[in-house]
Amino acid sequence: METLVGDFPLDTVLALIGIAVPVGAFLWEFAVVGRRRLGYRVQMDTPVTGEITSAFPGVLEQLSPDPATLRDLSVVLVRVENSGASAIEPGDYLLPSPRIGLHLRFPQRRVIGMAVTELSDPVLADSLGSRSGIGVREDTGGHIGVIDLPKVGLDRSQHYKILAILQRSEGNGEYPVPTLVGGIKGGRVTETRSRTGASRVMLALVAFLVLVIGVQFAVTALEPEPVALECAGGRLTLVGSSAFEPVIRAAAQQYGKRCTGAEFTFEFEGTERGLDRVTVQGKQDRELLTISDGAKGAAYPALRHRALAVALFSVIVHREAGVRDLTVAQVRDLYQGRITNWKELGGNDIPVVLVNRLPGSGTRDTFDRRLLDGAQQPPRRHVSCTGIRDLIGRGPEHCDVQVTSDMIEAVRLLPGAIGYSSFAEASRAEVVPVTLGGVAADRDAAIARSYPFWGVEYAYTYGDPPGDTLAAAFLRYLTEQTGQEVLRAFGNAPCADLPDRERCLPDR
Repeated sequence: METLVGDFPLDTVLALIGIAVPVGAFLWEFAVVGRRRLGYRVQMDTPVTGEITSAFPGVLEQLSPDPATLRDLSVVLVRVENSGASAIEPGDYLLPSPRIGLHLRFPQRRVIGMAVTELSDPVLADSLGSRSGIGVREDTGGHIGVIDLPKVGLDRSQHYKILAILQRSEGNGEYPVPTLVGGIKGGRVTETRSRTGASRVMLALVAFLVLVIGVQFAVTALEPEPVALECAGGRLTLVGSSAFEPVIRAAAQQYGKRCTGAEFTFEFEGTERGLDRVTVQGKQDRELLTISDGAKGAAYPALRHRALAVALFSVIVHREAGVRDLTVAQVRDLYQGRITNWKELGGNDIPVVLVNRLPGSGTRDTFDRRLLDGAQQPPRRHVSCTGIRDLIGRGPEHCDVQVTSDMIEAVRLLPGAIGYSSFAEASRAEVVPVTLGGVAADRDAAIARSYPFWGVEYAYTYGDPPGDTLAAAFLRYLTEQTGQEVLRAFGNAPCADLPDRERCLPDR
């Protein structure tokens, strides 16, 4: 939430100052000649309450009326550099994300402030700006703070530095060493030996950034309290879409941390099975809720919908297919059987293997409606993807899977395979999410309808659940309260965020 003083966006200005001042500092260059290699150095990792406090007495006391909120702070400076002899291009990064090339991870700590503090060449600013994808998040399952770094092209000896203010999220004692995760085509990401120490200039920059963060804490304290979370106890069984399973699991985990009397059981076996189960059992079991990739249709008149979010989906291909972009027309031709080898699309000379979800899958229904324009695929007999692994080029060039995890595994293992899945799962897997007509899967692009492969996620119950049930409380959490943040964290757009909310109506 942006805090305004009058019409003045105070917290935005503070954040810009906190980034602009360290970026203006010039440090020094360091180069290591070698093969193609991206190196990183942890040049400083120190508690704010130690060396920083002695150099700048009284700094922490100025940060917040309640200093307890700023305990266990630490400062980390990481240098990212081309430590090899060859230039590194944006296309050399191996992470499947279209924008993010590296993950800077801080186990047992969360990131509460960060800035780019040095650019060896001003042209790098274009690759590290606010629209580059650089950002801060937390791996909620592992209490690991993460700074996502974009795919920055680096000539020989070019570098940039990341300055982060961190706060302990779990554990005690010494922190695990920060790590940079990613890969480089024809080379590697490796930790290089640091030859720097904490200078007075760096300490001054750290103190300045701590002060900026402290002011932001104070500004945040003046903001209105968020809507209180309505806790309900009991056990809720969640079924339905395997594509949306990771999102719902994460939301349930966050709800359970605040509402300790709530328990959740997960049995995601696909959209159709979930709708069938709630229809049969929902009248007797009011703590039963199913997630559907799309509207239920007329076959389930007793079920009541709650629109959750516009969700992103991706077309995914095997790494050896040799393609990174497809038009919607090409996807349609592939699944209609008119294109049978990737070389016809400029890829490698590998037969196309079509991987489909079984009929009744909400993800398949979304795929057929959004990319095949509702056209029926040619009839194909059911073939197990496991059963054709040794028959590529000699047998059926298609197969079927039950759930999202099976889809991703099939496309990963079968050379020439193409399939489709939720974007959140595809971006974390060893498959290639292709762009569609040159447009990458992106929440804003889906909202603007320039990215075509999206669907609306719904939650269904048998009638309206009683207001005091966990099912009712969890639905309010997802649609009205902080559960919407979990939906956004997975790249989805909550229906409440849409400029045209009627888009989430079941008949859209």
